[in-house]
Amino acid sequence: MANVKVILTKDVEGWGTIGDIIDVKRGFARNYLIPKGYALEATENNIRHVQEILRQKRRKLEREKAKAEELFKKLDGLEIEIARAVGTTGKLFGSVNTADIVEALKEKGIEVDKKKIMLRSPIRNIGAFNIKVRLHPEITATIKVHVIPENV
Repeated sequence: MANVKVILTKDVEGWGTIGDIIDVKRGFARNYLIPKGYALEATENNIRHVQEILRQKRRKLEREKAKAEELFKKLDGLEIEIARAVGTTGKLFGSVNTADIVEALKEKGIEVDKKKIMLRSPIRNIGAFNIKVRLHPEITATIKVHVIPENV
């Protein structure tokens, strides 16, 4: 059985990543790769099509990274205060979570998705905490959150 050349439209473990042109058995291409949407026959048009998709993805990633770098300049080293009711032992009634941090940032005019805030568990004590904000896989800012007693 003859081999055929296909261009991968998705990453296929053990075979390659999107955009790679690989040589596979005709049956594997016809019965698995092409019907599952993992590959297209390596014609000139299909190669151009996949390369254009890759270019668009690269441009989108570059735009996202540029936005993350702008946000990093605003966020890194920023200090915010969050007031909470406190018991006699210094423990908070309730806790400070990612939604509270997002709200405090919004009051400063900075929009951040709460999924980007790397808070392992809610803050339950008074004090200052360094919180990481992952803006991009390569860009992480650190903000300082001061949890202070609420004036009753």
